[in-house]
Amino acid sequence: MKTNERKIVIATQNQGKIKEFAALFANTPIKVLSLADVNFNEDIEETGVTFEENAEIKAEAVMKATGLPAVADDSGLAVDALDGAPGVYSARYAGLEKNDQANNQKLLTALQGETQRGAVFVCVLALCVPGEATQFFRGELRGVIAEEEQGTNGFGYDPLFYLPDREKTTAELQPDEKNKLSHRALALQKLAAFWAQR
Repeated sequence: MKTNERKIVIATQNQGKIKEFAALFANTPIKVLSLADVNFNEDIEETGVTFEENAEIKAEAVMKATGLPAVADDSGLAVDALDGAPGVYSARYAGLEKNDQANNQKLLTALQGETQRGAVFVCVLALCVPGEATQFFRGELRGVIAEEEQGTNGFGYDPLFYLPDREKTTAELQPDEKNKLSHRALALQKLAAFWAQR
C-alpha cells in the first residue's frame, strides 16, 4: 500500500459530515483530511442527476487537485409520497443552499395532510484513487417523516426523520448511536471493508 493511501481527503465543506467521517474512521489507520487541511477551496458544481454522479464529480475534482485518494458523498432524502423528492436536490430543496430550516419547512408543507409518510435517507460514497476506477458504496436508512421537528442533534432533515423501531428522530439519537445505523455509516462500512482488502 502506498503511503498516500493512508490519507483520505473528505470532499465536503459540511462540518457535520466531516465530524461524522472522522468519528467513523477513528479506530482505523486512515488519516482523515478535510478540504481545509489540503488548502482546497474551489467551488465544485454538482451537475449530476444521480447521487453517484454528484459524488464522483466531487471526489474526482479533489483527487486531481491533491494527488491523494478522495472520498465524496452525495446524500439526501427520498420521500415516497413525493416520488423520491427532494432526492439529489435535498440541500437546496427550498431554493436556498443548505438552509436546513427552510428545507424542513417546505417538506412539512408538501406533506400536509399526507398519511403515507415513508422516506429513505440515501448516501452514496465515491472513492477516487489516482490511477484506479471510481468505486461506489451505497447506504440507505428507512423511516417516516414526522409531523414536526424533534431533537437537536444532527443536521439537515434529521429532526424530521423518525425511526419507528427506536421511537426517535435521527436528531434525538446520540452521535455514537447514529454513527452505527445512519445511511452514511452503512455506506462507510462498505467502503471500510473494501479498503481493508487493498
